[in-house]
Amino acid sequence: MNHIKRRYIKYLILGAISVLLIAVYCTRKEALKGKPRDYAEIKKSGVLRIVTEYNSLSYFVDGDTISGFQYELAKAFAKAQGLRLEIVPEMSFEKRLNGLSCGKFDIIAYNIPATSELKDSILLTSPILLNNQILVQRKAGANNPLFIKSQLDLAHKIIHVEKGSPSILRIRNLSNEIGDAIYIKEIEKYGSEQLMAMVAHGDISYAVCDKSIALASIDSFPQLDIHTDISFTQFYSWGVSKQSPILLDSLNSWLKTFTKSKEYQSIYKKYYKD
Repeated sequence: MNHIKRRYIKYLILGAISVLLIAVYCTRKEALKGKPRDYAEIKKSGVLRIVTEYNSLSYFVDGDTISGFQYELAKAFAKAQGLRLEIVPEMSFEKRLNGLSCGKFDIIAYNIPATSELKDSILLTSPILLNNQILVQRKAGANNPLFIKSQLDLAHKIIHVEKGSPSILRIRNLSNEIGDAIYIKEIEKYGSEQLMAMVAHGDISYAVCDKSIALASIDSFPQLDIHTDISFTQFYSWGVSKQSPILLDSLNSWLKTFTKSKEYQSIYKKYYKD
């Protein structure tokens, strides 16, 4: 239990650091323009601003090295365009969307499902990954009489998600499908791994996370069960502002070539071993 507590405390610290980084970043002059940039303006500035989530799959610091699938993909795109990369971790999906809409960030480099709701507010790139949402809960046993065996058991349960998470729409649809209420509580400062830590620590009973992140982190939380799917497997993409169509075209053109390269396969296998 001690290593779980240490990991839990680490996530609290990381959450605080993330908030501080955003606060500092927002004081920068170029982040205060309040208008999304398209490719020409980004190229002129020489800087590409990207936001992602801090976790052990997407973006993380290990000693003096920054790693992560989203980070390496973003770095490769910036390098190909001759741009300097600025990447900021933000745990709230809602704040990532807000930052994109007011020009703080140029790209959301994170697994975004292609839902109709999101397509109304942002532009999504060509698909990058296949993924789905899963339920995180403690394993069945005497210590957990509230174990969920099927989606029908979610009736009248409280599920915790990231603030503004795309999974909210799926949970609402699932509530309609089972014909009963499922209650959603949005957590602003924490991402998928932090939510997993909270379930493992007993602070909350249920959370919904990306399956890929859950699989990458499950070894640290042996008391957790991640076998109940919440959504179907679907394509996931990056997002840009609707005012950045040329940036979207540039990303899609690059992705079409890069995802067929040996460099991409090496990055993919490094983080998605299964």
